[in-house]
Order: sequence, then structure tokens, then C-alpha cells
Amino acid sequence: MTGIVGIALLLVLFLLKMPVAFAMTLVGVAGFAYLAGWEPALGLLTQDIFETFSSYPLSVIPMFILMGSFAFASGISRRLYDTTYAWVGQFRGGLTIATVLACSGFAAICGSTAATAATMEKLRCPRCKSITTVICWLPEQSLQPALWAF
Repeated sequence: MTGIVGIALLLVLFLLKMPVAFAMTLVGVAGFAYLAGWEPALGLLTQDIFETFSSYPLSVIPMFILMGSFAFASGISRRLYDTTYAWVGQFRGGLTIATVLACSGFAAICGSTAATAATMEKLRCPRCKSITTVICWLPEQSLQPALWAF
């Protein structure tokens, strides 16, 4: 019965447009407090917050941002994209093929999927606008190759 009440409360919070993370945290802590008491629930909440923010994947994000700034300042990402576009740009679908190749190369350098997708999309947009095409290119064309690169 407690689970059904929790799910109903969660749905009400979603309908009130509360962000998903806060709604799930509130319902989870309240449910655990109902079952075990407020002291263990608040202890679990603080421990979970500490473990999340002290995790290794989150601690390297500033270094990825710094490395992305260095790659942008040095122009390596632009040269990588221009090189792949020079190789395959004349073929049908050359813009997308160049994006895939540049994403693969930049992912090997960078190691971050999000940084690769954001960088390649930023580099691809001006070239895409300069080409007169009927089809609108989607941002997913930069995200998918970034994921494939791993």
C-alpha cells in the first residue's frame, strides 16, 4: 500500500510540474522516513548526495571543459572537421560523412561524448547553412557519431 501511495504522490507532483529529480527525491525520502524514521532517511539523503558529488566521473568534468577550451583555442577541432570535409565533402552525403569521421577523430582525442557532440555540431552548423539544401540537418547527426565513436 505504501508503494501505491508513493507512486500516486509522484504522479501528483509531476502534474504540478515539479522537476523529476526533486519529485523523486522528495517521495523517496518521505517513503524511507515512513518505513525507517526521519533520522535514517536524512542520513541516507546526505550520504547519497556526498557519494554522488564525490564520484570520479563528476570530478573530471572540469578537466574535460578545460581540455575542450584548449582544443577550441588551438583550432584542432576546426582543422579536423575541415580535413574530413575536404576528403569526403564532394560525395553525396559528404557533410554527414565528414561529421561522422570528425566525431570519431575528436572522440579519440577528447574521450567525452557530450563534448564531441557539442563541438562537432557547433562546427557543422555554419557549413550546413552555407550549403543550399532542402533538407534541414538535425543535431542528432552529430550526437549519433559521437556515441558510435566509443
